Amino acid sequence: MMTVLYIDADACPVTREALAVARGEGVPCVIAGNSTQNLERSIRATDPREPRDPEHPDRGFWVNTLQVGVGADSADFAIVQRLTPADVVVTQDIGLADIVLGRGARAIGVRGRVYNPLTIDSMMFIRHEEKKVRRAGGRTKGPAAFTSEDRTRFSHNLRQLVREAKRVGGTS
Repeated sequence: MMTVLYIDADACPVTREALAVARGEGVPCVIAGNSTQNLERSIRATDPREPRDPEHPDRGFWVNTLQVGVGADSADFAIVQRLTPADVVVTQDIGLADIVLGRGARAIGVRGRVYNPLTIDSMMFIRHEEKKVRRAGGRTKGPAAFTSEDRTRFSHNLRQLVREAKRVGGTS
């Protein structure tokens, strides 16, 4: 089973870092998003020595896009349908991370937090409670500003997660 890195492109600030890890680890990458997102812009190949796909000369062979229709969670469902236990998903959607873990695959947040089957239930509960507060007109605290430390942590943890997934999938 070959490891594939899926990127949930919905507001993903670490696409370039994820692509660099995928290229460095030799795993194919799929960027999934809906039809309102410009996925092609996210995958412009930056290394002129990289082998080119003749049908898409602006990118390498190892990265593809998965463009789905407009609809809540349509990209999430498209990712889930393709998952194997050897795969890794980059997402900031806790609900998607929960499903990914339930399928035996791995998930990581854009700040480098590796989602864990032992803690995902409490994260889902907190998300639910915060949603109730917002529906009632209340306010909840938003995320802190995204930092260079977040990018570094993400790249390091993603590399470790991909290597672990490759061992499980038998492609190391």
